[in-house]
Amino acid sequence: MKNLSYTLFVLTVWFCLSCSQPEEKTLPMQVAQAYGIENFDKLNSIAYTWNVQVGPDVRTRDWKWNIKDRTVYYADSDTSYTYSLDLPKEEMPKADAGFINDKYWLMYPFQLAWDSGYAYEVEEEVNAPISGDKSTKLTIVYNEEDGYTPGDAYDLYLDSNKMIKEWVFRKGNGDEGRPFTWEAEKDFNGVTFATEHKNADGVKFIWFTNIEVN
Repeated sequence: MKNLSYTLFVLTVWFCLSCSQPEEKTLPMQVAQAYGIENFDKLNSIAYTWNVQVGPDVRTRDWKWNIKDRTVYYADSDTSYTYSLDLPKEEMPKADAGFINDKYWLMYPFQLAWDSGYAYEVEEEVNAPISGDKSTKLTIVYNEEDGYTPGDAYDLYLDSNKMIKEWVFRKGNGDEGRPFTWEAEKDFNGVTFATEHKNADGVKFIWFTNIEVN
């Protein structure tokens, strides 16, 4: 009985010590936290205009993501409508693929917390492809089942604050991809967005305007 009591005491102490140790957060979650993921639940909506340079032309799409009621407003030069994010996949409008794409360019750090179907690798002291700066390289590879473009990969080049400075999107986890910067960070009600992305030649390729966060 004495031995049993002692064993229970040791197990109790071990359990309490285990509970008191903070769980080490993964690097993807650290990136999400660097951009303010803990404040996201306080937001009701995010509206923005997505701009892309295509040759001499600039194409735009307007979005308003109503987070609480799970609807999305979409508008381009030809049409506008609102749809529910709770629709079955086969009933989703064509614009939803654009919503996911554009949201990744604005909010990818948060996708690292929201998405589950990926694996990741970390490499230290890697030269970023555009600046050449020493960075932590975080590679995200999605599974072959989920999303509009399954199997894609992203190479994120992080600074010491776990902020994305550059990234490379690799379709289907292929060997090649184009690098773009992540810059012009701005704070909106406690969450941070990188509002401009330039290519290796320094040309602004994708950028965001008319951002409203409520």
